[in-house]
Amino acid sequence: MKNVYSTVKIYKNKVKLLTDAQIRALEMTAEHLKTEVMMAQVVPRDTGALQMSAFVDRTNSKSGTVDLVYSTPYARRLYFHPEYTFSTVENPNAQGKWCEPWLTGPNKDWAHIEYAKLYKQYGGV
Repeated sequence: MKNVYSTVKIYKNKVKLLTDAQIRALEMTAEHLKTEVMMAQVVPRDTGALQMSAFVDRTNSKSGTVDLVYSTPYARRLYFHPEYTFSTVENPNAQGKWCEPWLTGPNKDWAHIEYAKLYKQYGGV
């Protein structure tokens, strides 16, 4: 029987770089999603207040969670009632549940791909 020895050296500065890259990539993925949703013209729009109220809540980004928030009093009602007839004058693709294509629909892999790209960029990988 042979004895085997190994030495592990942890480069704390590299670990910090990768940890910071995770957080930044997460936050920027959410920012890019906000832009992606706006460019897809799926948010119901009359005056533009709903669409312009969107922001990324980064409060818990160090824990791995960010939220895309629409902060008007009527945002929840419009989002969860896709049966409404939305005006398509300003946004031709206006609909309820406007984030669904990126959650469960045809664009569901978009966030994973965007995050991976940004993580590589920020992490120097």
